[in-house]
Amino acid sequence: MEIGVGLPTTVPDVDGRRLVDWAVRAEEHGFSTLGVLDRLVYDSYEPLTALTAAAAVTTRIRLATSILLAAYRPGTPLLAKQLATLHEISGGRLTVGTAAGGREDDFQATGAPYRNRGRRLDSLLTELRNIWDGKQTDTGVTGVGPRPTPPGPELIVGGHTPAAMRRAARHANGWIAGGSSATAYADLAQQARAAWRTEGRTDSPRLVALVYACLGPEARTTAEHYLRAYYAFIGPKAEMAAKAVITDAESLRETATAYAEAGCDELLVFPCTAAPGQLNLLAEAALR
Repeated sequence: MEIGVGLPTTVPDVDGRRLVDWAVRAEEHGFSTLGVLDRLVYDSYEPLTALTAAAAVTTRIRLATSILLAAYRPGTPLLAKQLATLHEISGGRLTVGTAAGGREDDFQATGAPYRNRGRRLDSLLTELRNIWDGKQTDTGVTGVGPRPTPPGPELIVGGHTPAAMRRAARHANGWIAGGSSATAYADLAQQARAAWRTEGRTDSPRLVALVYACLGPEARTTAEHYLRAYYAFIGPKAEMAAKAVITDAESLRETATAYAEAGCDELLVFPCTAAPGQLNLLAEAALR
């Protein structure tokens, strides 16, 4: 199993230059991927811009939106152009992870409808591929470039519902879970594989998972403060997210082993702080 790390675009103690340094050091440590979270109505850095900065200072590490809330973005052709540009700047290292999203205010901020976001995401994913293949947009326009180097960005879809599993099987190369345990992940991975078979696919999904970790002094306090704020919109579940965070090296190693045994192909470890030394602690625990 590969192990990637989150780019800390949403933590309270980050700044722009620290993000760039984090990307450089993540590649030096040997992480497989740099992932980014996506929120609009939050004090965070824009994920595609952050990944573009990371692309400019790295050469090997994959760059992943994990996940991008694509349906709140008005205009699929513009998004297709942004993603293709990032993919080409990075030398073909982009993985586009996306899901329907669960914060209504993100959609309200751009004027995008919230209630039919799943159906619109299905249409968006089809249109993305069409544009990258040089076909017309849904409005009948051709010529939106750049054309990404074939086969184009990898697509993965997130979500635990049957609809999300079907979406992944119809449109994507893989499936990603966030907020589950390794025990629950084994069953979810089976559901993803079953969705692939139902859609008549003969390949296997690339299976990805996300966990939060915070190591070092005051790790528990730092992590819980951040996660309670970040997930405040889901009410009581925010406390569950805060309590589930990994705060010691041995637990992180055990968690990685459990996810590997559950069939996970890549585990993304997202930090709860951008404090100096945090990336070193995560690398020492997860990669050594």
